[in-house]
Amino acid sequence: MKLKLFIICFLSSLGSAFAQAPSAALGSVSGKVVDKATKEPIGYASVSVKEGDKVVTGAVTQDNGNFNIPNLELKSYTLVVQFIGYKTFSKAFTLTSADKSINFGTIAIESEATQLEGVNIVAERSNIVQKIDRKVVNVGKDLIASGTTASEIMNNIPTVSIDPQTKELSLRGNSNVRVLIDGKPSNIEASQLLQQIPSSSIKQIELITSPSAKYNPEGMSGIINIILHKNTSNGFNGTINAGVTFGITPKTNTALNLNYRVGKVNFYSNYGYNHGINANHGWVNSANPGQENLQNFEFRNLGNSHVLKLGMDYYINDKNTLSIYSNQNIAHTDGYGKTIVDYFDTTNNDTYQHFDNENENKTQTYDLAFKHDFDKKGENIEFQANYSKTKNNENTDYDNTATITNGPISKESTALNLIDGVTNYAQFNIDYVNPLSESLKMELGAESRIQTTESDFISTEDGNEYITPYIFSKDSNYDFTFDRNIHAVYSNFSKQWNSKLSSQLGLRAEYYEIKGDFHRFDYNFQSNLTPQTKTETQDDTVTDEIFTVYPSLFVNYAANEKDSYNFNYSRRVDRPSIGQLSPIREWTTPLMESRGNPTLEPQFTNSVEVNYTRNTKMGSITSGVFYRHITNEISRVVYVDPNDETRKILSYDNFDDNNAYGIESSANLKFTKWWAANVSADAYFKTVKGTVQNAVTFELENAQADVTTFNARMNNTFTATKDLRFQLFGMYRGEDLSLQFERAAMYKVDFGMTYNVLKGMGTFTLRFNDVFDTMHFAFDGNIPYRQYGEFYWENQTVYMGFNYMFGGGKNKALQHKQRDANETQGGGMF
Repeated sequence: MKLKLFIICFLSSLGSAFAQAPSAALGSVSGKVVDKATKEPIGYASVSVKEGDKVVTGAVTQDNGNFNIPNLELKSYTLVVQFIGYKTFSKAFTLTSADKSINFGTIAIESEATQLEGVNIVAERSNIVQKIDRKVVNVGKDLIASGTTASEIMNNIPTVSIDPQTKELSLRGNSNVRVLIDGKPSNIEASQLLQQIPSSSIKQIELITSPSAKYNPEGMSGIINIILHKNTSNGFNGTINAGVTFGITPKTNTALNLNYRVGKVNFYSNYGYNHGINANHGWVNSANPGQENLQNFEFRNLGNSHVLKLGMDYYINDKNTLSIYSNQNIAHTDGYGKTIVDYFDTTNNDTYQHFDNENENKTQTYDLAFKHDFDKKGENIEFQANYSKTKNNENTDYDNTATITNGPISKESTALNLIDGVTNYAQFNIDYVNPLSESLKMELGAESRIQTTESDFISTEDGNEYITPYIFSKDSNYDFTFDRNIHAVYSNFSKQWNSKLSSQLGLRAEYYEIKGDFHRFDYNFQSNLTPQTKTETQDDTVTDEIFTVYPSLFVNYAANEKDSYNFNYSRRVDRPSIGQLSPIREWTTPLMESRGNPTLEPQFTNSVEVNYTRNTKMGSITSGVFYRHITNEISRVVYVDPNDETRKILSYDNFDDNNAYGIESSANLKFTKWWAANVSADAYFKTVKGTVQNAVTFELENAQADVTTFNARMNNTFTATKDLRFQLFGMYRGEDLSLQFERAAMYKVDFGMTYNVLKGMGTFTLRFNDVFDTMHFAFDGNIPYRQYGEFYWENQTVYMGFNYMFGGGKNKALQHKQRDANETQGGGMF
């Protein structure tokens, strides 16, 4: 009933807006709002017309910064422009019979952040802006100080969560999310990529929960686009950030951003380095009938990562721009792990597993883009080619021991896993934008993505059983190749119906084809018995071809300068990842092993979203609801290892349709001159589906659970003096439910401070994370049998960092190309 009432009111408002026709005795005011420093247009800024202290009417600027307010009586007014994070602009004007239409031209508003010559100063406080198809988080010093890497600050972003154990990223309670860096994909897993990017290198984080047809439709919950700093100021300038996190062991994080702008050429670079030990431990108590046990886990990883980006923009002339950049990522991890399984029944073999792991990941990316602006204002075409290659090498040495406490039998075995993987990825784009009129814009584009993955896995197992007269040895060689090609075309049409109503309709068509080949060969040795034998034990091939269309629709209605409504619809797809498809085991413990399923099919999602934004004197508040219908859902499945009934296989499978919906709200508020806050809360409702095995009959059974999850965050900034600020952050993540267990609530409080030195060129940061040492993982479950446990990691830490900005030359920042800002309105990448 509430939804019907909302629709009736919405349509009535539209009818009233269309019914108002300007008369000859009325005037209008118009203009364009831009950032004073960068000259970039500012969309969704509040523009109001006041008569004295009374607000007569108003509007919200379009994506290109333009606004037009008609139907004004001929008298004197004051024009007021406001936008979160910017100083208020106001100017008096008078409409007369001789001058009924006043155009203010370009109105440049100034950021609240200090602007020094040649250096772009990062704002003290982060702010969140709701746009037609996304939320944009402008990263300030408060977020930079909350963590040394992108992975750590993500937990402070509304609707985003990072699993503290697996580092898995989720958006709106779902891990099917696509991560882009500067609008481009990466071959690196998101969990690993986010730990490599220093927080100080991040300019913005875009949460695109309902992407338009221009974007790649992968990711059920949408896209998270991380935009790195890129300056275009004249001369040489940059920033350096160094920090140390003190806990049980220290961790270092360093980032260097450099920019040199001379004549028609702009050079820029980002370098980040992370080093440190991450350790965690935990236990699980399992009541598996006949195999009741207590499992103790201990893990420790030493990681080193380097991220380097080098780029150049060549402004050939006013109409042509050439851009080139390269990303080089290197990550190396030395790991150690220990698992002890202590069975309560002494007739069962207690097991001990120890492993040493070395993993190296190298990714190199090269990107070339050319943009041409036509004579017609706003008309442009852009070509882009992107190539990346990722090499991943893993060397894991397992040492297993099994003993019976009341007998002489003892078993020892070792296993060596060697994995070599190579992924090649190429992407080609063409985008064309043409404003057909002042109110209608057309966007057309095409894209091809070609991906090839090869993975070789060698497993060597040696066993020494003291009750037998021989040693058994078995080697296995796995070869997995996977090719995926996607070709797409899209079209978007944007219409500004009047000063209050705008819309965008898009359609994307994709042809998708895959081919995967998996081969397994076993080599057996039995000394003194039989010679070496080679057997091909598995040969699987999977192919698929799919043609699909993805529509999208966006409607934005700005009722006045305070209230705006947004409606989005889009269709999404989740194509199985390499890890979900590869039958090569991902990890193993004495009781469980994880591997993919080559027969997985894509899942599709239809998503609807409605948002409402309210601008107040204290700031802006955005609230929204969303609904997702999922077909052919991909979920986890657990079954008994056919080669060992005491072990389980954790894999993936397709299930029936599913539904998910939720509500969320976020606010940027400035309560007083000295107290400001970002506040957010959300609740998600979904049904979790999967397959579990009956603990008594060992039969596979489909199971499902209804889940309600609540989260809340509040990030406060207290301004003590011009240079001294304090931050207080609190987070609560409510209980969550999976098929097997219920995760307990998690919460923490962080306290920090920033102090500006060296005339604002330097900033010292101090932060105490998890003040009350409350952040850890605990669970309890009864499916398929009772099991409960807890895991702990190094969560209570102290961070000390220093940021210094340097450079010279007058700041004459050129307008950033829209493709760099990854806007849907204008030329850009998918």
